[in-house]
Amino acid sequence: MKFILGVKKNMTQVFDDKGNVVPVTVLEAGPVVITQIKTVKTDGYNAVQVGFGVKKEKNISKAVKGHLKDLGNFRFLKEFRTENEKDLANLKVGDKIDLSSFKEGDKITVSSISKGKGFQGVIKRHGFKGQPRTHGQKHSERAPGSISGGTREGGRVPKNMRMAGRMGSDRVTIAGLKVIQIDQAANEILVLGALAGRRGTLVEIVG
Repeated sequence: MKFILGVKKNMTQVFDDKGNVVPVTVLEAGPVVITQIKTVKTDGYNAVQVGFGVKKEKNISKAVKGHLKDLGNFRFLKEFRTENEKDLANLKVGDKIDLSSFKEGDKITVSSISKGKGFQGVIKRHGFKGQPRTHGQKHSERAPGSISGGTREGGRVPKNMRMAGRMGSDRVTIAGLKVIQIDQAANEILVLGALAGRRGTLVEIVG
């Protein structure tokens, strides 16, 4: 079980062994500190809680300070669950985890929060075509059209009807991403392709 937290820095491109240009996302990952180990006996499930980043002490509640004790003032606290309790055998509170457990060529799963785009219409949110500008239309080029009010729903709007609404800020998980490069001195890991989120977005990496 390999896991670590990081933040998205930027995208760039590097050259592989064959001289091909490869697009990558640069992540600043780790080191993280284990703050709690949960087991089925004590908490009902197996998990490792880790802390990452730095937060001002005045912005941390007394409850969290009591939980962390002297481990540090972490900006993020996240859990990584596991079905096998043996994965927790060699871990203890206070241990640091860095990029040494990952290597180039590894396939990883990355989760992050996508960019928030606010309230959007159906054309941007769902790719609707919109209405024609001719034949009596005036100001409804970007209108959604019928919402099936006359169907067997009895005048109600059917479930899952594609309409305007909040767009983005969703948790996006991408599996099978390839690790291109690792710079342990700078705590940077380069991952093939694009990842969801803006610069500074928290990223969960599982090997």
